[in-house]
Amino acid sequence: MPAISQLYFKTAIALLLVGIAMGLHMSISGNHNVVGAHAHINLLGWATSALFGAYLALNRAKATGRLPFIQYGIHVVGVLLMTGALYVYLQGNAAMEPLIAIGSILFALGAVIFAWIIFKPE
Repeated sequence: MPAISQLYFKTAIALLLVGIAMGLHMSISGNHNVVGAHAHINLLGWATSALFGAYLALNRAKATGRLPFIQYGIHVVGVLLMTGALYVYLQGNAAMEPLIAIGSILFALGAVIFAWIIFKPE
């Protein structure tokens, strides 16, 4: 399996564990105010990262070079910034809104780069 796929799968499982911990905390406390951050870390962190890793594992030619690693870095920073800031925002700190926007833009940029990886000629 390509190194980038391994990296994506390790990241995906780490983010899944964070999402599970968030969900357990909400369930135990009865306070569900961060459900949006919980959903985002699971979908963008766990599911999307695992899908990116799976695609690159199945298409080894697309997993070579620097671009997949650059895309990975942008994706992960975007997910962590967006979901971390969203978590704090949903706890009542409106000052996090610009960080959510920056994280969202980084996540979108990572998705565009991944699209380029998929569609670029081999």
